[in-house]
Amino acid sequence: MIKNRYITNEVSEDLSEKMVFIGGPRQVGKTTLSKNIIAPEHKNFEYYNWDNRNDRQRILKSGWPGNATLLIFDEIHKYKNWKSFIKGEYDKLNDRYKFLVTGSARLDLYRKGGDSMMGRYHYYRLHPFSLAESCSIKNKFKPFDPLNIPSGSETTNFLSLDKFGGFPEPFIKQNSRTLRRWHNGRIERITREDIRDITMVRDLSGMTLFCDMLPDRAGSLLSINSLRKDLEVSHKALTNWLNIMESFYYCFRIYPFVGSNFRSLKKESKLFLWDWSEIKDEAARFENLIACHLLKFIHFLKDYEGYKVGLYYLRNAQKKEVDFLLTYDDKPWIAIEVKLNRTKVSPTLHYYNSKLDIPYLFQVVKKKDVDLQIENVRVISADRFLLAFV
Repeated sequence: MIKNRYITNEVSEDLSEKMVFIGGPRQVGKTTLSKNIIAPEHKNFEYYNWDNRNDRQRILKSGWPGNATLLIFDEIHKYKNWKSFIKGEYDKLNDRYKFLVTGSARLDLYRKGGDSMMGRYHYYRLHPFSLAESCSIKNKFKPFDPLNIPSGSETTNFLSLDKFGGFPEPFIKQNSRTLRRWHNGRIERITREDIRDITMVRDLSGMTLFCDMLPDRAGSLLSINSLRKDLEVSHKALTNWLNIMESFYYCFRIYPFVGSNFRSLKKESKLFLWDWSEIKDEAARFENLIACHLLKFIHFLKDYEGYKVGLYYLRNAQKKEVDFLLTYDDKPWIAIEVKLNRTKVSPTLHYYNSKLDIPYLFQVVKKKDVDLQIENVRVISADRFLLAFV
């Protein structure tokens, strides 16, 4: 049983000086993190969930317990005036209470507009379990320093993540029936509950069908026109659906890197899911798993360290492609090509290195017991490579 989360210490540290907002997908563990891990560090705390009628009434009355030191607000972004409410309470009571706000829609989007809360909070995005976190490995990072890749590997945990994903319930239970039921329930809760509560989507059945089509497109260049024809809806409606599903942490997109001295495709994005266990194709699922680990890594570096880091892919007009590129201050940092079993170095890594002078080049394979340095490319098993991240 994993008893801690990878941002626990960072959130506790930041609560000492400002509010902390934690966003992330439904069922990723935000409530457990706030109530069962962070809250016990405080003398007394009070938890409020906007979805609970009694809690809504208590929130609107602003009657906070006198003996509490931490106030936790869950899903309060569903309240129309939540930004001005939280800002007012914090400005009045920050010398007495610490404020922790969590939500399953993107608080980084919903906090924008209205009264400014600039300078009053730190924001974190909580991700599902990754290989390093599942093994309780805590790494330190500095851009352009070498990754701390261990000599050992964690094959068992890696294969469990590959099959069951990183969301706490299916990963911890590791039961195929639980996973299937969890998949079915998750889509239903997102489309029928969260989206209905916050957005104005008329065609929820069409949007559900749209969600059903996304796992087969994971890891591929995303064609809005192709989806539009299949679903027989407008380009505007489909774009809106995609943006909504991103805002609720169902999927995310990465875009091609464009440098000052490097021409690339400028519009085509690649689609990935937050829960890679939905993807049936092994190669696509493996690439998605790597994408999620890298996204978690750059989000942590942004949210806690404040580094200007980015996640892209490389592709030019001749269709030469490298799966992932990490950048720091818009400068290439780490390039990663993903293969199931192929240990022969992909020539596109050398091609883009000659164009961009990338400090670190990796070819990551699902095959275990691989760790080879071939010229300036390290070919390495995922069950070892991913231990170097968050």
